[in-house]
Amino acid sequence: MIFAASKPNPEPMNLVAYDLWKFYGDRQVVCGVNFNLNPGEILGLLGPNGAGKTTTVGMLYGSVIPSRGFVQLGLHQVQTQASQARYYMGIVTQEDNLDPDFNVLENLIYFAHHYRITGSSARQRAGELLAQVGLQDYAQRRIDELSGGLKRRLVLARALINHPHVVFLDEPTTGLDPDARQYFWRLVSELKQQGCGVLLTTHYMDEAQRLCDRLLVLSQGKVIDQGTPTELIERTAGLEVVEVEGVSEAIIQQLATQAKTWYRPFGSSYLIGLPPVNPQLLWEQLATLELGRLNRRRTNLEDVFLLLTGTSLD
Repeated sequence: MIFAASKPNPEPMNLVAYDLWKFYGDRQVVCGVNFNLNPGEILGLLGPNGAGKTTTVGMLYGSVIPSRGFVQLGLHQVQTQASQARYYMGIVTQEDNLDPDFNVLENLIYFAHHYRITGSSARQRAGELLAQVGLQDYAQRRIDELSGGLKRRLVLARALINHPHVVFLDEPTTGLDPDARQYFWRLVSELKQQGCGVLLTTHYMDEAQRLCDRLLVLSQGKVIDQGTPTELIERTAGLEVVEVEGVSEAIIQQLATQAKTWYRPFGSSYLIGLPPVNPQLLWEQLATLELGRLNRRRTNLEDVFLLLTGTSLD
């Protein structure tokens, strides 16, 4: 696809989702999703498999047509002005889909042609991006010579070829080793500092907590909660939780009811939140029981996800 020629817009652009719905036949997949993505913000989209994340993201960049509602990027409505809107978007899908017939540099030069960036301009832009993602020493390498982490960097560079205002990252670090993930996180943080809006879907809670300014939690196609990572954790799960193993659910339920707090099964054990008022009392009650395991720790996004959706994100 060749995108319509357009001068780069220097003004920051908001991405706004208005009342997005999607039906496939009688099956309702996305139900009334609304949100803004601001320039210089990383917005995380979390949800279990089947929650509607992929469909929602598809509607945001125009590959899926909403049954109702629309998406606006700056002055452009994505569903009716797709070519103009996509000129300001960068997309990193879960698949690398790089062209194995071209080397690293050629992949970028070829992709630049989609935006009518050709000749010396394409070569210059490709060189800038290789330096930005730390691939300048790999310019002449074949794609099959790259590690998974290097391929993800190249896919990100490709998504930035057109100086996008909004970048969509769909589980970008899945399968990467810790070092490669850390490097990718640094690149994403740099995009934010440059004023780019980033929409991130991820299954890694540390990634969401470290990178995202705000989070939307989807379940069965609906946004069931949203806020900053800290807000979601403190409002939903409290400050501390105890992992308990080797006790019956009846006892855990009784203690949770008395303390006016929450509990959830968690694998072969249970989680029970320490209440904000006199948390030490519940902790001491648990400590007197004969338990196989007792672990007190800070709450995290995984606890939030378990409470909101009833399942572990991983």
